[in-house]
Amino acid sequence: MAPETSITAVWRTSRFAIELGRPCVMGIVNVTPDSFSDGGAHASTAAALRHCERLIAEGAHILDIGGESTRPGSPAVPLEAELARVLPVVREAVKLQVPVSVDTYKPEVMRAVLDLGADIVNDIWALRQPGAAEAVASHPSCGVCLMHMHREPKTMQAVPMAGDVLPAVGEFLADRARMLESLGVARERIVIDPGIGFGKTVAQNFALLARQRELLAAGFPLLAGWSRKSSLGAVTGIDAAAERGAPSVAAALLAVERGAVVVRVHDVRDTVAALAVWQAMKQEQGQDTQQ
Repeated sequence: MAPETSITAVWRTSRFAIELGRPCVMGIVNVTPDSFSDGGAHASTAAALRHCERLIAEGAHILDIGGESTRPGSPAVPLEAELARVLPVVREAVKLQVPVSVDTYKPEVMRAVLDLGADIVNDIWALRQPGAAEAVASHPSCGVCLMHMHREPKTMQAVPMAGDVLPAVGEFLADRARMLESLGVARERIVIDPGIGFGKTVAQNFALLARQRELLAAGFPLLAGWSRKSSLGAVTGIDAAAERGAPSVAAALLAVERGAVVVRVHDVRDTVAALAVWQAMKQEQGQDTQQ
């Protein structure tokens, strides 16, 4: 898959032009009772907003608010329940002066949060649900993240992908992005996500990390979501998701080294600190090459 164009240095969203010259940290805000990692911790509107403020204080560049767990085996959440969870949080979060992303695949939720001023739609289905692509395309400027998922949350790990996943993931993401462009969505509004843990084996997830630069060939910025994933537990022996902070930070750093420009994380403070160390090294490395 040959490169189509150089990758944009800006992610255009509803209210913000997010500079991608340095990696951006997207802080996770789960407004759910059953997330695999922190379900229930921020389920009320007040608790979720306190968490938003904490993540911003820790250095998050983007907030990602979700009202439905997508852990393996999770059941779908009814539309009205998701709206009731998400809308009160988004209504207040858009006042915090950082880009607000909403993790949803339902077009009704997309339209509702965009009407409230949300900046980004982050869709695990890559806008494959009926009406989802049209909901994004009809908005004049919102950003969108298209993720690869094999099957659907209830069954994705029961029958994961087979063989070398890189070509399939790359072609899928390029095809979905081209579809969105054909509907009139500007290239600089689109980011892609390989979907770590979504229907892939442990080995396949690490292959996606090792060969991540191959996914940049489509010409779109890349988001990596390794935070607290079970693959990290598989290779470290850390069973409890909430205790996988250190391997999550390591995976985020490795993803950035391999071209990711956005990392979606639970542990914002530690990720920001690790990236500061990496950036200091890169700065000195660049100066050395100029001498």
